[in-house]
Amino acid sequence: MFDSTCRFIAANFAQDMATWLLGKPINLTELKPSELSLEPIRADSLIFLQSEELVLHIEFQTDPKEDIPFRMLDYRLRVHRRYPNKEMHQVVIYLRKSNSELVQQTVFELPQTRHHFNVIRLWEVDHSELLDKPGVWPFAVLGKGGDNEAVLRDVANRIDNISDQTEQSNLGSTKPVM
Repeated sequence: MFDSTCRFIAANFAQDMATWLLGKPINLTELKPSELSLEPIRADSLIFLQSEELVLHIEFQTDPKEDIPFRMLDYRLRVHRRYPNKEMHQVVIYLRKSNSELVQQTVFELPQTRHHFNVIRLWEVDHSELLDKPGVWPFAVLGKGGDNEAVLRDVANRIDNISDQTEQSNLGSTKPVM
């Protein structure tokens, strides 16, 4: 359930995701993982968005997994092989609260190799930050500092007030991620 919802949100609200994750609105289009494959990519919810200058790699995870750091390096190398001149931003977004040390990992290391990536633990993000752009509203209920029921009502009211029927329908069909 999380996978298809998160993939849908990222693909259909790419500019909102870019604004939230990169701090600026960038027009992005989806880059199919098959364009990067040496072998098939198997991931929970993985999306690559690209512009002329950069690739935004978002990996949504419900639960921590030990192989995430290696996968981030692997994806980085695949993108570099295909687009050596593009900047790349990688973000793992953990959806479900966890005390595992794995959700703190932001580096993959081997002797003479070190790769950094970003991690967002939604339960540490103030829910009001997730209400800045419509494309991230469905995640607001997972943020900190809000009464879940009140946040859900607020998101539903915001969706009801969207004048663009397609956008309203797309957001309404996602239902807040829980």
